[in-house]
Amino acid sequence: MRTSPWLVFTYTVIILLGLLIALPNVLPQSVLQRVPAWLPHEQVSLGLDLRGGSHLVLEVDEADLTKERLQSLLQDARRVLREKGIQPKAVVRSQNQIVVTLADATQSDAAVTDLKTLANPISTGLSAGQSDLDVLANGATITIGFSKAGISANVDNAVQQSLEVIRQRVDQVGVSEPTIQRIGANRVLVQLPGAQDPTRLRQLLGSTAKMSFHMLSPNNQPGPGVTMLKDDEGRTYPVLDRVELSGDRLSDARVSFDPNTHEPIVSFRFDSAGASRFADITRQNVGNPFAIVLDDKVLSAPVIREPITGGSGQISGNFSADSATTLAAMLRAGALPAKLTVIEERTVGADLGADAIKMGIYSGIVGFILVAVFIFVLYGTWGVLANIALLIHTILTFSALTLVGATLTLPGIAGVVLGIGLAVDANVLINERIREETRKGKGAFAAIDTGFNRAYSTIIDGNMTALIAAAILFFFGSGPVRGFAVTMALGLIISMFTSVAFVRVAMIEITRRRKFKVLNIRPLIPFSPYDKHIEFMKARFFGVTVSALLSIASVVLFIHPGLNYGVDFRGGIQMSVKTQGVADLAKFREGLDSLGLGEITLQSFGDKSSILVRAQRQEGGEEAQTAAVTKLKAEVAKIDPTATVEGTDVIGPKVSGELAWAGILSVVIASLAMLIYIWVRFEWPFAVGAIVTLVLDVTKAIGFFAITGLDFNLTAIAAILTLVGYSVNDKVVVYDRMRENMRLYKSMPLREIIDKSINETLARSLYTNATAFLALVPMAIWGGSAVSSFAIPMVFGILVAGASSIFIAAPILLFLGDWRRRHAKVAAATDGAVEIIPPEQGRPRKSAS
Repeated sequence: MRTSPWLVFTYTVIILLGLLIALPNVLPQSVLQRVPAWLPHEQVSLGLDLRGGSHLVLEVDEADLTKERLQSLLQDARRVLREKGIQPKAVVRSQNQIVVTLADATQSDAAVTDLKTLANPISTGLSAGQSDLDVLANGATITIGFSKAGISANVDNAVQQSLEVIRQRVDQVGVSEPTIQRIGANRVLVQLPGAQDPTRLRQLLGSTAKMSFHMLSPNNQPGPGVTMLKDDEGRTYPVLDRVELSGDRLSDARVSFDPNTHEPIVSFRFDSAGASRFADITRQNVGNPFAIVLDDKVLSAPVIREPITGGSGQISGNFSADSATTLAAMLRAGALPAKLTVIEERTVGADLGADAIKMGIYSGIVGFILVAVFIFVLYGTWGVLANIALLIHTILTFSALTLVGATLTLPGIAGVVLGIGLAVDANVLINERIREETRKGKGAFAAIDTGFNRAYSTIIDGNMTALIAAAILFFFGSGPVRGFAVTMALGLIISMFTSVAFVRVAMIEITRRRKFKVLNIRPLIPFSPYDKHIEFMKARFFGVTVSALLSIASVVLFIHPGLNYGVDFRGGIQMSVKTQGVADLAKFREGLDSLGLGEITLQSFGDKSSILVRAQRQEGGEEAQTAAVTKLKAEVAKIDPTATVEGTDVIGPKVSGELAWAGILSVVIASLAMLIYIWVRFEWPFAVGAIVTLVLDVTKAIGFFAITGLDFNLTAIAAILTLVGYSVNDKVVVYDRMRENMRLYKSMPLREIIDKSINETLARSLYTNATAFLALVPMAIWGGSAVSSFAIPMVFGILVAGASSIFIAAPILLFLGDWRRRHAKVAAATDGAVEIIPPEQGRPRKSAS
């Protein structure tokens, strides 16, 4: 039995290339700069939870956009009717329509024709070619409004324009390596690495920055065509609605300092047309006050002392250096086409990110070492080969992450660690199969060939169920959860090469060179779970009863006291606070409760110097959320001047509702997808057994969250979905052996076949559960609060999944098998025929009657 030299060469090239691509990730920048240019230099990008920074999701305010466009449409409608000589009684805006009332109803048709010239054809999407306006006549009354397609087109254009404006604003303030991209139909994602002030970011990104110049009402009296606007200090000004000059005529805006007061001011300059118009306005209104208005707020209202003909001016006010810089950046970048609302905000401090990297790397290394030692003890010298494959698997995973440009997050590190545990699963399956074939008396090469061939289909089935879970996570997840899905999926795919292809070639070469006649894979410590004849099905009623009772108890716990929902699902504010000494919770609770922000909960974690502060969602929109965050930070600094806010999450009600629904949907879809897969690969009794067991496993996981009080957030959903995939993976191995034995022992009762199959796969179940457990335990202990909602439930779930494969899934299959046999016999007696139901098939085979 020889291996093709070309195959060995190909595998060697793949491994060496993977090593070269992954190498920059472990080299410091000083060394990497000296590496020749022709070698790879790319490193895996770190997520904000590892390097610190801010993550914001902004949504185009559709109502505000429509209002703005209707205001322009109102002016255009008046202009068109005036130009065509049609005299209307009134042209007014009523809710989301423009209502035109004509003096002469006979002019209605002509007016409709003229007003339709205001419509624009939609140029993109499924509605291409349609008009963006609906113009309808009813006697002398004509209504004009945006069609559904028109509103969608307006939002689409607004998002596209907003992307460019935001990109320019971010560039103006000098943030390096920003991520600015569109998500969904009406949202923009902005990720800015490094230390950022969330309040300033909200102002920079969420402010429309529509600046305009207006005259004030004569004698400061309100009236028609006058709007009362306020400045930052609450002073009220009667501002004429007519825009004398708009901010889109600005060519530049810079921060400077008043030579007398030394306070920051914003100096601006108009383009040539704007400078000419500004000169005319100031020349005609010497001695009169005028207002500089930004987003319906008066920035400044000076009196015009003399004509300003130079095309420049300045805005003074109570500016800090930062706020002046932000205003100048917004004016230079231009106005947003519509108001953007911050619906999700997550900020991670650089120190917290560095701690997360340290904890993630340490726990990952410890997990790898524990698994490697276990495999070495389990398989002796052959375990060394498995560990080499495991090391290559880890290296190739990082090289794949580098090649695809993936972003590594803390849950992503957890995905790599879990991938190590799942990769070992394939090695265990193969080694156990080879051991089994050796015990049957087969020679070395025959044992290798049969062992790999029989393990291959089981490995494929097991990995497919886990890949289904990863795909669902990627589709429904966001941010770090997607990072976890990517790393886990890549790990599973790469394990097919390292654990199957590479190990097979290596085993054949070693066996050939060492001239082994028999392949003895011996453990360092004698332990033999083989040749057992445990009658597991005798305990089937006990197992199902205990499992059902635990699941019922979990449902009760879910109802009361319920889950500790994280900010992802209930909305509100979550803040991580770090103190220099042990945090005084009572003092923090007293101070924060006095702010009047509703329910505030405090939770100490880690070394008792870290506090998690949660505040309920504030009434009053996003401005209220921002104000609440500012109050919380100020109070924290007042209570303990040594305290630092290391991270902040602000989730609006819309996002929290969407995340909750996406979480429920993802678990349901993943379960149904696995049901279909098992049904296709096996038969419906196997699928039913797997799904019933999954329901019981998931309810126990929910009960675990309820009884431990762990945060139930997006990471928890990732844990449940991964647990679903892992649980089915575990059952597939037992099912695969049952199917194989049904074909081999056609006259054996189903109960004996099930017991035999469980006994034969018992070693594999014990070993793979142990390796996954060892891989995740360090992360559960040292991974920190960011992954505690994943690692701790997964450790619990691994134990539950292992037990349910034996005591739940197998008994359900036996119950269904017995029911089908009885049902088939009744049907045969009714038809006057005899039916023989082989235990290995779910379909009856007819014999002669």
